[in-house]
Amino acid sequence: MKKIIALGGSNSKKSINKALAIYAANKIKDSEVTVIDLSKYELPLYGVDLEAESGIPENAVIINNMLESSDAIVVSLAEHNGSYSTAFKNAYDWMSRINQKVWKNKPMLLMTTSPGARGGIGVLESAKMSFPHLGANIIADFSLPSFYDNFSENGLKNEELNNSLNEKIELLEKAI
Repeated sequence: MKKIIALGGSNSKKSINKALAIYAANKIKDSEVTVIDLSKYELPLYGVDLEAESGIPENAVIINNMLESSDAIVVSLAEHNGSYSTAFKNAYDWMSRINQKVWKNKPMLLMTTSPGARGGIGVLESAKMSFPHLGANIIADFSLPSFYDNFSENGLKNEELNNSLNEKIELLEKAI
């Protein structure tokens, strides 16, 4: 049984990126999915002074350990003003203090979605450039535009997008 992490890059309890990550992760055959819900792992705002005074927060260690024990990671990033959400960037910064290779060289499906037609492509491109420097083994990437028009709990409504996502998932499965 493959251990898969599904991570939505937002702390919204109703995160559309969390929904997409969970949906995609659950399509991986013979897998057990663990969801990292950033709304349940609150972290203080990272700062070198805080780290020197208090050390690494327990929730950052928990997230790090979940990533470490996984076989693959499915991440879907929320785009806030063209970049990562504050909650995601903060967790990412804390985890980099535990291990510079935040993503542990695990096979990764990197995704994003948004309500708009661009589908979070700005944050996806940024992550594709920066994640490999911190241990990401990005096997495939996917952007889902117009989330509310294209997604339902039963799957992607657009056949072309659904086929594309399935191809990306197959690539990830082969890499695990």
